[in-house]
Amino acid sequence: MPVAEPSTLEAVPVAEPPAVKAVPVAEPSADKAVPDVVPEAAPRSVRGAAGRRRGRRDLAVFWCVNAVDGLGSQASGLVFPLLLLDLGHGPGVVGVFASAAALAGVALGPLVALPADRGHRRRIMTGAAVLAAVAMAGLALACLRHPPLWVLLVLAFTERLCATAYETASRGALALLAPPDDMPRAMANLQAGDQAALVAGPALGGVLFGVGRSLPFVVDAVSYAAAAVGVLAIRTPLNAPDAETAPMVKDDGGTAVAGTPNDGTGSRRSASSGTLRAGLTVVMRSPVLRLVLWWTSVASGGLTLLFYTAVLVLGPAAGGAATGGVLAVSGAAGLVGSLLAARVVRRLGARRSLTAATWLLLPPCVALSVAGGPWLWGVCFGVICLVLPVVTVVLGTAAVLSVPHGLQSRTGAVFGAATAVTAAGAPAVAAVLVSWGGSRLPAAACAVVLALLAVRTQRVAPAVLRSLKSSGAGGASGPAGPPSERGV
Repeated sequence: MPVAEPSTLEAVPVAEPPAVKAVPVAEPSADKAVPDVVPEAAPRSVRGAAGRRRGRRDLAVFWCVNAVDGLGSQASGLVFPLLLLDLGHGPGVVGVFASAAALAGVALGPLVALPADRGHRRRIMTGAAVLAAVAMAGLALACLRHPPLWVLLVLAFTERLCATAYETASRGALALLAPPDDMPRAMANLQAGDQAALVAGPALGGVLFGVGRSLPFVVDAVSYAAAAVGVLAIRTPLNAPDAETAPMVKDDGGTAVAGTPNDGTGSRRSASSGTLRAGLTVVMRSPVLRLVLWWTSVASGGLTLLFYTAVLVLGPAAGGAATGGVLAVSGAAGLVGSLLAARVVRRLGARRSLTAATWLLLPPCVALSVAGGPWLWGVCFGVICLVLPVVTVVLGTAAVLSVPHGLQSRTGAVFGAATAVTAAGAPAVAAVLVSWGGSRLPAAACAVVLALLAVRTQRVAPAVLRSLKSSGAGGASGPAGPPSERGV
C-alpha cells in the first residue's frame, strides 16, 4: 500500500533506493494529449462548483492518506531488519525474507489488478489497509515478548502482501480525482509527500525503536487504519466502468487490442485469457507506454545498482553515519525536486523536460566513476533525486492519458513487475562489480546504461509524446466518475 515504502530487497537497514516508481495509469480523455507545455487550470463556470469543491477535498484526502501511510511504512520498514537482528537472527534471514516478499509481491500484483479493474477498487484498498493494520498491531504485541521467528515473519509477510494489494488497486485513483490539466501538479504533490515521508520516516522509526521495540509498528498500524478511513471518506467514485462497456484500446495502427473490450472477441474469449494479459498487451502495442516501460525498468535497475554500491562502499569504509548522511541529502533533494517538478514541466514542456532530465542523470554517474568519497556520493545522489521527480511527472502524465479505466490496474501491475524485476538483481550485481573493480566499476556501468537510455529517450520521446492523441485510447474521462459507484 505505501507510496514510498522501503525496498523489500534490503539485507541491511537502509531506506528505499532512488529508483523510479511505476506510474499510475488511467483512462485518457478523447480530446487530451500529453501537453508539451502544461497549462494552468482553466477558469470554470459557477455551474459544477460543488463538484469542484468535492474534487479538491477528495484530492486533499488522498494526499493525506498517502503521506500518513508513507510515514508509518518508512518508520516500520527501517526497524524490522533491526528487530530481527536484535532478537539474534542473522542477516541471511533478513535477506531471504526480503527476497521472498518481493517475489510474492510481483506475483500477487496482476492477480489483484483484475478484480480492481472489475469494480472492487475501493473494497480492495480498504480491506488491504485494515488487514495490514491488524498485522502490524499483532507484530507490535509480539514485540513485547520474545516471539518465535515464524510469528514475526508471517505477520510481516502478511503486511507486505496487503501493501502490494493496496498499491495495485490504488493505481489510477489519482486520475479520477484530479483534472487532466492539473495532473502534473497533483503528481508532484504526491511525490513531495513521499519524499517527506522518506526523510522523516526512518528518523522517526529509529527514535521510537530506541524507546520501545513495538512503537514503530504501533505507528504503522495506526497509519494503515487512518488510510482505510481516508479511502472510505473519499466521495468520488474510484471504480472503473464495467469492463464489458468500457471503450476499446487501439494500437498505433488503429487495430483493437486483443483482450480489451469490444476487440471483436466478445464473450467467446475467456475472462482469464482475455483480461489478465490485457495490461501487457496494451503496454506492448502503445508507443507511449513502451517508452514508460523502457524508461522505468532500465532506470530502476541502474539507479538501484548505484544505491547498493553506495551502501556496500560507504558502510564498511565510512560507517553508518556517512550512509545516513547520503540518504538524508537524497531525501531532501527529492523533496525539493518534487516541489519544483510541475513548474519545470510547465515551463519547458513535456518532451524537453523528459529529455533534459534523462541527460542530467548522467553526470553524477560519470563523476562517481572517476572519484569517490562520502561527500561526492552525497552530492551525486542529491542531483539524481533532484531530477527524478521531473521524469515522474512527465511519464506519469503520459501514462494517465494512454490507458482506459478498465485496464488501469492491470497496466500498472506490468510497470510494477518490470521495475521490481530489474531492481531485484541489482544488489547481487553491485556486490560482484564492487568485488571486481571497487566503487568505480558499478558507477561506470550505470553511466553507460543511462547514456543509452538518454540517447533512446531523445530519439523517440518527441514523436511518441506528440502523437499520443492519435495513438491513445478513446473514451471519455474526467476527474469524477458516475453519480453512483458500482461495487461499493
